[in-house]
Amino acid sequence: MIERDNRLFVESVERGFEVLRAFRGTFSLSLTELSDRAGITKSAAQRFTHTFEVLGFLRRDSTKRWSLTPRALEFGTYYLASDPLLERANPHLNELNHECGESVNLSQPDGTDMVYMARFTANRRFFIHMPIGTRIPMYCAASGRAYLSTQPRDDARLLVEHAARRSFTAKTITDVDAIMELVDEARDQGFAKASEEFYVGDLNIAAPIISSDGQTLGCVNISGPTSRWSMERMEAELAPLLIQTVRTISSGGYLHSQQ
Repeated sequence: MIERDNRLFVESVERGFEVLRAFRGTFSLSLTELSDRAGITKSAAQRFTHTFEVLGFLRRDSTKRWSLTPRALEFGTYYLASDPLLERANPHLNELNHECGESVNLSQPDGTDMVYMARFTANRRFFIHMPIGTRIPMYCAASGRAYLSTQPRDDARLLVEHAARRSFTAKTITDVDAIMELVDEARDQGFAKASEEFYVGDLNIAAPIISSDGQTLGCVNISGPTSRWSMERMEAELAPLLIQTVRTISSGGYLHSQQ
């Protein structure tokens, strides 16, 4: 919970980040569109865009539309380069990718979402573009359910209840009780699953990475298309590889919770 009433909280910094977040899902915005998306006045938007332009994070084209610059990647790169989990996991994710022949991803929890931090794609047909930093709601993602399965059940249910549950496909499960049944199943089996709930034609299984002090640091998932896999085959053939990979990443006491 953000303590906005705390006198140390700087509201102008929060508004500045909302200006940058306004570009989520779009390449360029007019000043009016940007002010609407960021929830600020047009005059405030002018000040923020000018400041970010001077700093090199935004640019304006000949039609007076604003877009992010490559410098906007700067802070995300700092995180990716310094996270010990990624350093530890990447060789094993690459190996799993070669073993299973499908896309392998690592994601970490943030609020009610899982955020993609590493991705090794399948060099085959049916490639889904999932840039680093993509957010997927926990309730409809195998990785999210794998994470929820490691939390106290009441806490997991609260995360599901607080999510803005909506249907991304005809198969997205949004009922809290039904989701919790899948979370309970994941707790028993050691891995979670999701069938075409975020993308049509995409099957996923996922398992959690546990730190040496028992905290869940992230989850690894394997994504496979319905054109090559059934969920039953993924569970039988790929789940053992997945579980062995997360155990290897978790082993040896290398990883510690940052909490």
